Amino acid sequence: MTAIRFQPNPSPSPLPDFEGLPFGRRFTDHMFLCEWTRPDGWENPRVVPYGSVPLDPAAAVLHYAQEVFDGFKAFRGADGKVRLFRLADHARRMADSARRLSLPEIPGELFTDGVKALVHADSRWVPPVEGTSLYIRTNLFATEGFLGVRPADRCLFSIIASPSGPYFSGGRMTPLRLKAEGRYTRAAPGGLGAAKTAANYAASLLAAEEAKKSGCDQVLWLDNREHRFLEEAGTMNLFVVLDGEIVTPPLTGTILPGVTRASAIRLMRRMELNVTERPVSLDELRRASASGTLRELFGTGTAASVAPVGELVTDEGPIRFPDAPGPVALRLFRELTAIQYGHAPDTEGWLTEV
Repeated sequence: MTAIRFQPNPSPSPLPDFEGLPFGRRFTDHMFLCEWTRPDGWENPRVVPYGSVPLDPAAAVLHYAQEVFDGFKAFRGADGKVRLFRLADHARRMADSARRLSLPEIPGELFTDGVKALVHADSRWVPPVEGTSLYIRTNLFATEGFLGVRPADRCLFSIIASPSGPYFSGGRMTPLRLKAEGRYTRAAPGGLGAAKTAANYAASLLAAEEAKKSGCDQVLWLDNREHRFLEEAGTMNLFVVLDGEIVTPPLTGTILPGVTRASAIRLMRRMELNVTERPVSLDELRRASASGTLRELFGTGTAASVAPVGELVTDEGPIRFPDAPGPVALRLFRELTAIQYGHAPDTEGWLTEV
């Protein structure tokens, strides 16, 4: 077990109204910090009062975007216990992202012990209301001050936490309107698409803003070559429900390997549904819509959980899903949240009690 120093916050904040929480706006009383240097490795893991982090204006993260992050949730169950969802899987994904950005991999024990220490220190912030959770953001970034394109020799690993409600403003299971993006590209083969890094999200902001100005909630990203094949939607992986088949785009390096995506595939196969990982195009959606075999489109992600799509706006006209949320999305949402909140047994070993 990692030896973690604890400095309590002398001025803890009042708790927010858990019934009306926005997403990612309030933060708990503490944060976890740990430094890494190339000669000495990881040093000084600690939980300290939440606050600003000093940063050299020449820090590599500010000039060369050498940064990765991850996000996951802690849930307060009906029994009052606090549980983290798929903690080890997020630790592995962050290590994969760090490797791609030439950052030091965070040892699994340091990652999990740091998260547990922070959640234990701020357990009063885990909302007792179903539909809410404590969102945890892990972040690793280069702090060495220099100008020159090379991997930094000094980094900071931080963890913060935010009590949060639904990610989308309409609330859970409110059908979304997505814009199929035919101009901009999120990722290309050999790039950063499979890494959870700030550069990916910065590149998506303009398209997302334009989508919102046109009355859509988010962007549906298409492949970088032909702009025909579905990839992912904003912060979510995608699933298309057809007659007899549920299709999700394959992980070929341009799509983030979502932990909720993997959970959804496992749960739907447990339901004896036919889930296929293969390319799916806008043309296929249009043909299926015309033939009456297109049933549902929904996204999955840590922040959004399961999010149904009611309409997909394309250059050739809208594709509508009037029954959204459909039965598959609803059942998946119920199965997933039942495990997360402790109403159903965790037969997969996905939960870590704090």
